[in-house]
Amino acid sequence: MNPKLIECIINPAKSQLLQAINYHGQITAKELAQIVSQLPQATLYRYLNKMVRDGLIKVVAENQIRNVKEKVYGMAIDFEAENKKIIEDTSGATYLALFQIFTNGLHEDFKKHISEGNSGIKRKFAYAFGALPITVTDEEALELHKKIEELLQPYHDNPLTEDRYLRNFALVITPPTEK
Repeated sequence: MNPKLIECIINPAKSQLLQAINYHGQITAKELAQIVSQLPQATLYRYLNKMVRDGLIKVVAENQIRNVKEKVYGMAIDFEAENKKIIEDTSGATYLALFQIFTNGLHEDFKKHISEGNSGIKRKFAYAFGALPITVTDEEALELHKKIEELLQPYHDNPLTEDRYLRNFALVITPPTEK
């Protein structure tokens, strides 16, 4: 299991970047910025640089555009093979590690928000968390997850504006607790 890859897969924006690079084979940061338009440019470059340092992607070419060199990115790993390894590792330890990374990311996002002086639940920033017990089969849970993704898709494509913030909508479907 590649922990750096897992970290990227858990992060929605990094996951989208990896998928776009893998899909296109070779792609520039400018082209990626169009695909992940909700991501600020500085964050995009920070993520790309970290993924290069982590050995997940690489610079495969540099195009000379006037006085600037434009980097072209490609995969440094076999993305499909690595994903297959993750999926095939059905150990509880792997899933627990994935869940820990996921929840740590949520915790860090909240911690950063609070540390910026946003203490308490304020109406200025809409955020919430909670749990609603539901009774469903495995198939119904997967169907519900897909429907929620479809419902959220139009919001994913919104551009950032002065009154529109980048947010993560996290969804966790827990294992059954009772039969």
